[in-house]
Amino acid sequence: MNLLHANDRTGEYPASWYAATATPPAPFPELTGETRADVCVVGGGFTGLSCALHLAQAGVGVMLIEAHRVGFGASGRNGGQVGSGQRKDQHALERAYGLDMARRLWQVAEEAKALVRSLIANHDIAAGWKGGVAHAAWRAADAHEERAYVEHLNRTYDYPHAKALDREGLRALVGSDAFCGGSVDWGAGHIHPLRFALGLARAAAQAGVRIFEMSEVTAVDTGTVRTAKGHVTADHVVLACNGYLGSLQPKVAARVMPINNFIVATEPLGDRAATVLARDIAVADSKFVVNYWRLSEDRRLLFGGTETYGYRFPRDIAGAVRKPMLKIYPQLADARIDYAWGGTLAITPTRMPDFARPAPGLWSASGYSGHGVALATMAGKLIADAIRGDAAGFDLMAATRPPAFPGLGRLRSPLLALAMTWYAMRDRLGR
Repeated sequence: MNLLHANDRTGEYPASWYAATATPPAPFPELTGETRADVCVVGGGFTGLSCALHLAQAGVGVMLIEAHRVGFGASGRNGGQVGSGQRKDQHALERAYGLDMARRLWQVAEEAKALVRSLIANHDIAAGWKGGVAHAAWRAADAHEERAYVEHLNRTYDYPHAKALDREGLRALVGSDAFCGGSVDWGAGHIHPLRFALGLARAAAQAGVRIFEMSEVTAVDTGTVRTAKGHVTADHVVLACNGYLGSLQPKVAARVMPINNFIVATEPLGDRAATVLARDIAVADSKFVVNYWRLSEDRRLLFGGTETYGYRFPRDIAGAVRKPMLKIYPQLADARIDYAWGGTLAITPTRMPDFARPAPGLWSASGYSGHGVALATMAGKLIADAIRGDAAGFDLMAATRPPAFPGLGRLRSPLLALAMTWYAMRDRLGR
């Protein structure tokens, strides 16, 4: 089954709060016939749009091909958190690669956050940046680790923006008795992700990128991209497909696993919103299957959590996500759910993104593992830089390339789903 069509209507954004509060550009044309470009980008999410925009601004002739609409996939459906660092924390990176490499990876991530903010400002994108992301620890041991990590960031990375919080400090911020403490990172933030993606698309089109929608790519070979009705010849091809890569490039697909995650939006909470979050911050907790939440501009609670590892979304997304939401905020038991939606992202075995050159002139970045708003946007810029001759940033990220997932053929997906389900069960058991 093709994930591009398993859960969505062709060419339609999901019925999310994001889609209800964003204005897409007029549809771009479908690709037909034969054409040529310096670079052909496959995928209209953060990675592809950022890559296309940066190349076009440098005078490169770029085409971007999207199977549905720009911002259709995970880029337009996620929790909107723009977190600090890589998906793996700095302790893990230091153990894996050494302190010098860990510092360089931290700097890339800092530049990625700054890139998101500069794109919003420079292109007048109504993505609504808000500062602050809290991390909520379920166990005392997690809270202790969070405090030590904040101290480590301050001491080793000269990062003063994260503050440790005890139980009462966190409760005052997030309005829940569920946690033992945590931290808040005022250097991180959150945005409206679909508006950000659509703003990048408008900026790219204005810079001269030829964008084609409703043009599902069926094959990619060296220097060629094919759709049902079109054929592109290009000096470089960029695969920016993430969880929707499918069979286009098996060497990359072996290292990234599509998973599904889900979000609900409550009714507007009015004055009750202040009892949920005292500040306009985003929050993520310490579960293996992370719960994450924030308030919308119209004071709804946007709450994400719950994962599935097959092709189909659950029939009752609202019911599935309401369960973890009420464990944290039982006072919202009577709150109506107005929107519930799912999205497909991609993870890797190490949770580090997969930057690769599968063949000469073929570039790929994917597998952001739930940390993609900033890193996917940065990935697009790094690919653009590499195509133009400066591959230092791309090569740095490629040096952390994750291994392939274990398993072969038809057994791969069920084995990986079983493993992920086991870790999710440990969450439910409180381990």
